[in-house]
Amino acid sequence: MDREIEVPATPETTMENALSRNVLIVDDEEEYRELIRSYLSKRGFSCEVASNGEDALALLQKKPFDVLITDIRMKGMDGIRLMTEAHKGQPDLDVIIITGYAPAYSYTEIVHAGAADFIAKPFEIEELHAKLDRIRRERRAFRQLQLVLEQSIRALSLAMEFKDPYTAGHQRRVAALAEAIALELGLSRGVVDAVRMGGLVHDIGKISVPSEILAKPARLQPVEFQLIRQHTEAGFEILKNVDFEWPIAEIAFQHHERMDGSGYPRGLTGDKTLVEARIIAVSDVVEAMSSHRPYRAALGIDAALEEISRGRGTWFDPEVVDVCVRLFREKHFEFNAGG
Repeated sequence: MDREIEVPATPETTMENALSRNVLIVDDEEEYRELIRSYLSKRGFSCEVASNGEDALALLQKKPFDVLITDIRMKGMDGIRLMTEAHKGQPDLDVIIITGYAPAYSYTEIVHAGAADFIAKPFEIEELHAKLDRIRRERRAFRQLQLVLEQSIRALSLAMEFKDPYTAGHQRRVAALAEAIALELGLSRGVVDAVRMGGLVHDIGKISVPSEILAKPARLQPVEFQLIRQHTEAGFEILKNVDFEWPIAEIAFQHHERMDGSGYPRGLTGDKTLVEARIIAVSDVVEAMSSHRPYRAALGIDAALEEISRGRGTWFDPEVVDVCVRLFREKHFEFNAGG
């Protein structure tokens, strides 16, 4: 072990501007990991340690961590493989790789493998602290940008409601159900976020449809229905050039596709569509059938669940249908009346 690292004798006061972050430290040298744990603990970080990759993965499965600090060369699972496995369960986990074998690994290689940063032994402990602080600032900036994106998406959703007041709250209620389904399916945080954001604007393309058609209190004529169907393509055109971190445009494009290829606009089969779009497809039907429309009264949740159950495996993803039914029947999910 490189002994140049020493914890300063004078303890630093609790950092007023530091986040309370959960850090997992992994190194097969006890003295080294304890030095890091001691230093960070005194500075407001909540730390746990592991001596190998296997034990670290077990800890990661029990609780979420914000940062993983790991040596790269350990017996059994090395640091790169640990990082790869950890990202499967926590895609947004920040990882700092520490190694005494810097010549064997370039900074570019390690960062391209998914690390937030890389530090070579020997190093000053303050250097590690500085890297953690940089990650904290970048994470805060990312969350602020993400919040702005979410606010922009909600503004688009509200714009659609002004266009079609009869379905006010539809997109928000679809987003809420879709998010609940994604969580129940155990999907990653990134997919859950994509489902929620996609749900909020899945019908944005209806801005291109004349209001008199959207609000028509009678059955649509074939030509009018064709105009309605074009909202998926219009939504894609509106959203495709916005650099979202989620596939929002494709979700809007695909949410009327069906498992057997009978949907629109492209007639894609289930294996060719995004899981986010398949979740929105089920949520869209359930919310629409259970709510009032200009041309009919609300049909109710029971009728909606019967409809998706009839289409299970042919129109709708069977696993998504099963989870949706379970949410209403067993977990008593309810739509918020106000959206």
